[in-house]
Amino acid sequence: MSTTAAGQWTWLTEADCDLDAFRSLVEEQTHVGDYPSAQQVQQNVLLYDSNRLRHLTATAEGRREVQSELVRALLEGPGIVVLKGAFADEGVVDRASEAYDALIEEERAGGAGRGDHFAAPGANDRVWNALDKLALRAPEVFADYYANDILALIAEAWLGPAYQVTSQVNVVNPGGAAQSVHRDYHLGFLSQDRASAYPAHVHRLSPVLTLQGAVAHCDMPVESGPTLYLPHSQKYEPGYLAWRLPRFVAYFGAHHVQLPLDKGNAAFFNPALFHAAGHNRSAGIRRMANLLQISSAFGRAMETVDREAMANALFPVLLRRKADGASEDWLRRVVAATAEGYPFPTNLDLDPPVDGLAPASQADTVWQAVAEGWEPERLRQELRAGAARRHS
Repeated sequence: MSTTAAGQWTWLTEADCDLDAFRSLVEEQTHVGDYPSAQQVQQNVLLYDSNRLRHLTATAEGRREVQSELVRALLEGPGIVVLKGAFADEGVVDRASEAYDALIEEERAGGAGRGDHFAAPGANDRVWNALDKLALRAPEVFADYYANDILALIAEAWLGPAYQVTSQVNVVNPGGAAQSVHRDYHLGFLSQDRASAYPAHVHRLSPVLTLQGAVAHCDMPVESGPTLYLPHSQKYEPGYLAWRLPRFVAYFGAHHVQLPLDKGNAAFFNPALFHAAGHNRSAGIRRMANLLQISSAFGRAMETVDREAMANALFPVLLRRKADGASEDWLRRVVAATAEGYPFPTNLDLDPPVDGLAPASQADTVWQAVAEGWEPERLRQELRAGAARRHS
């Protein structure tokens, strides 16, 4: 571990993961008096009445005050808020559920297997890219659903304007097993080695680039396995390296909370919060949630670049330089400047994370080609196939 003059870590390792320090954070109590717009605290989680929020945000000043409180709750507080009655008209939710059920049946009939980031394939019914599919299949339903004022309220609070919505529908059927505890996108989808290669300030930045949410599409009593949360865990800086460690997994298993949700409720949380979908122990509840991942407008490059064409042009050079004795570090630096090193966004129907948390990136493919000495035409075909998989 190394630190800046201000005392902040510059790099993080697994050795920095101190369970006692973690415990001191997550055992902090949430006090409703610190959040005047909240209705109550339940199991250390803030609950808000959405109708009250609509009243409080009727003016620009009131809206800013409520949004400030929501930011404090997600950043410095428990890291999770439940917005009761976010969808006042349950009919909107039901119509979306009908469209999602039809998609699930069609995809199941087509024999498409659906991987999951933190659960075994087949443990649930997953609709990847549900946002796109709902818009194309049922645009009227889509418009009614995403016109929701409470979703916009919290998305703007956390991310500011010009946010980008994506969603995946997850149905955990009776008997469906729980997910493993995790943190979410971005760093949460990287291996330990890859996550530790990012400096500590990126670990601090990653959670403010996305907002995680889940809209309940049915009543979710505890026996149906609603999501398990560990309030205040988002504040633990080495958490992207800690969540896989057995002692932290065991602590989560012993101390998580689990709140029932009613249809139309929405839970939003800091993506750095330790969490996991629960085990559906019910006899007949198909627990459906629309999982929202809302992204900052700033996670984009300034220019569009044809990296596929670049990779094909550079590949013969890389092969020649490798044959001439260029070092692996030299070759990797050229690949890093040429190919796309990040596997997202992608079409998870075609490019699922079945063998890990993320599919291979374009740079992974180029490096494999260099390491194995592919013919240029093979790389050209693999890059073209990869580009096709990433398109919706």
